[in-house]
Parts: sequence; structure tokens; C-alpha cells
Amino acid sequence: MVTIAVNPYLDRNFAPIREEITTDKLSVIGELPPELSGMFVRNGPNPQWTPIGEYHWFDGDGMLHGVQISNGIATYRNRYVQTAGWKKEREAGKAIWSGLLEPPQMDNPHGGYKNTANTALVWHAGQMLALNEGGKPHAIKLPELETIGEYSYNGKLVSAFTAHPKVDPVTGEMIFFGYSVFVPPYLQYSVVSAQGELLRTVPIELPIGVMMHDFAITENYTIFMDLPLTFNLERAQRGEPIMMFERDRSSRFGILPRHGDNSNIRWFESPSCYVFHTLNAYEDGDEVVLIACRMTSTTVLGLDDSQPDPEANIPRLHRWRFNLSTGTVREEMLDDVASEFPRVNENLLGRKTRYGYSNKAADSPLPLFEGIIKYDFSSGKSQTHEFGEGRYGGEAVFAPRPGATAEDDGWLMTFVHDEGSDTSELVVVNAQDITAEPVARVIIPQRVPYGFHGAWVAEE
Repeated sequence: MVTIAVNPYLDRNFAPIREEITTDKLSVIGELPPELSGMFVRNGPNPQWTPIGEYHWFDGDGMLHGVQISNGIATYRNRYVQTAGWKKEREAGKAIWSGLLEPPQMDNPHGGYKNTANTALVWHAGQMLALNEGGKPHAIKLPELETIGEYSYNGKLVSAFTAHPKVDPVTGEMIFFGYSVFVPPYLQYSVVSAQGELLRTVPIELPIGVMMHDFAITENYTIFMDLPLTFNLERAQRGEPIMMFERDRSSRFGILPRHGDNSNIRWFESPSCYVFHTLNAYEDGDEVVLIACRMTSTTVLGLDDSQPDPEANIPRLHRWRFNLSTGTVREEMLDDVASEFPRVNENLLGRKTRYGYSNKAADSPLPLFEGIIKYDFSSGKSQTHEFGEGRYGGEAVFAPRPGATAEDDGWLMTFVHDEGSDTSELVVVNAQDITAEPVARVIIPQRVPYGFHGAWVAEE
């Protein structure tokens, strides 16, 4: 008997759902805090049609899952991000584009690439944007989660747009970048005003195209990561992978003044590594400090791994100190527990925080997360909120309590799926009492597949 292997990212709670629903007045276990008022929205991949060839988790069409909370009552809705590619495939009634694990479709009459808008979300200048680092953002209407369309800053957007822009909580500016795979200078760096006007875009020179998923800001600086996950056409022409982790290349971190350009970026070298997500960065005397989840190498895109690295793909929280006076770098591991999707109270983004939050990885070959770790950087200690047996969650987003004065006065929220009962819920945890039971568990009337990044938009 022949058994056909099921792609794990099309199975169980990674599998897509087909229904777009709207449900009022969800049942709640516990109690939603009366002052918690706003909307939690999470993005993630949800293929509309059976994929062409081998499917990678990063390939699916973007789907938004939103829970609106007001006066202790919660409502739920989920909607596809209706990108141009989604619409074309909806008309065709089938997939037109293959994914990351398939050869590039040079002969696809609709273009070789589909912007899925499936990765993350940002709220800036009164507008929610759904993001995918390979193309333009998509404007989303709240609370309806309707797609308004591609957002190009009145035609000023000339680059791709990162999945992880940073909004400065003090100036209101939004900082972003876009990388290109094969076209020098490989990186474009942009600043948007607090009012939502794209002020400037400047080129930053890199030696080769790299996958740069995230970056960081401080009060005065922007930090880019030129890490050795490279794109190389010549390699592809030799029949080798177009994208490869080159472990003999060092990692480079570029620090430039926020309103600077390629002429005043400073590069610091450290051992070869990969970082998908940064927690935060800040200035400390002569040093710029970066905290992020670091892995020694990555095979996350199904890369050729002729020299297996037992530590590959295991992200652990690390801290780098870049000394602007001496040019030296210090790198240290903050925790040996594997974790990813790090976040802070974003009212303090770019400033030194006492606390950080990250998702504790389960012992699984799949990206499953069994709890939320709260780090206290002043004491060096951590505490963990466990989701429970057979229960896995996603990125925990911090929602500050209105009028709070303490940094951790607020709630962490994430969707959690119970593998035993095949049910999903929005879990709300008191960030100041993280090991306690959730203050509220909002029961979602349909399964919420595992996904990527979320955002909390307060009512005001």
C-alpha cells in the first residue's frame, strides 16, 4: 500500500479554512476587562485554492482574523486580503502562481510573483495596512476588514515594503525599507511622516541581495541586518539553489542616523547567523543595543543543507552591543530556551524597556508555540505562561491599559488552538501576572489556523 505524505502546512490547524464569517457576541470564559476596548487583528497564510506543486507555509493568501472588543463584549470576523493575485485566482477558480519551493515562473503571463499580503499588519496615520515584504502594502478598512486596495503613498512608493515597519511612539514617524533580490543597490530605506506622507527614500548599498525580513530602530538610529541568507543568480545557473545560507559569510549590522543615507551608515561584523525578528533596540551611552531572536543558520525555505547544523532553525533571544566609539561588537545569549515572535510594549519601541515577550517554541519539527515568555531584562529572569496540554498559540501582542504608568500594565493577547477539541479561542493574559490563568478566553466560532503577526488597535 502506498501512503502519500501530506504536506504538514496543509494539515490539521495549519490547513486553510474556506468560510468568511461574521459573528456577534462571542461566549467568554472569564471576563474581558471593561477598559479593554479596540480590535485585535492577526494575519496569516490561507491558500484559496489547491497549491501548484510543493506548498510552503509562507505561500498562502493573506487572511485576517479580527476580534473587536468593547464593554466586555467581543465579535469576530475573518476576511481574505483581496489582492490582485487573489482576485485573478478567484476568477480562474484555481491557483495560477506556484510558491517559494517551486522554480520561478518566468513564463507566467500574469507575472512571476504574487503579493499575498499574508505576513503582518501595521496601524499608522489612521490606516491599517496588510503587509508582505515582496510588494506594496494593502489598505484595510476597520472594523470590517475589507480590502481597500494597494497603498502606494500617492505613487511615491518605489520599492518593496517590509513586513515589519517601525512606528516611533514619540515622533509618530514610520520607518520602513524594501529589499530587492537581484537589482543593486539591493536596499531602499524610507521614512513616512506622522501624518502619513512618504518623506524620503534613499538607497543603501549591499554587496549582494539578501533576505532581510526585519530591522530595528532606536530614538536616533536605524539598524539593518545584512545576514548571509543570500540570493544569487550565478549560483542558480550552475544548478545550485538560488537562495542559500552561506555560513562562511559573517553577519553585518548597519547603523545609520534615522535621517541619514548610505554615506553615513556604519557596518559592524559578527559571527554568521540569521534573525527573522527583532524584539527592540535602544541607545545606551556610546552603544546601540539590539535584542532579537538569533539562530546559527536557517533551512526555513527548504534550502539545500549539505552540511547539517544541529542548531539550525532554533531561535534564542540574544543581545548585541555595537559601540559607536570603538567600533566593537559584543554578542550574548540571553536565554537558551527556543522562542520566536518577540514583542514589546510598543509605546516604548526604540527606547530601553524593562520587559519583553516572546513565544516559547514547543518540542516539534513544526513551528508550534506552547506559551508566552515574559523577560525582565533588569533582573535577567523570566516567567512563562503555558497554554496547556495540546494547546498552541501565536505571537502575543501587548495591549496597554489606558492611562497605565507601569510598562507591563496591560494584556497580552493571541489566538490559541486546542488540538484535542480542534477549537480556537482568543486568550487574554494579564501581563503583570503572566503565570496566572488567562483573564479571558474568547471562544471563536470556527477554527483559526496558525498564522503570523498581529496588531492591537485601541478604540481611540
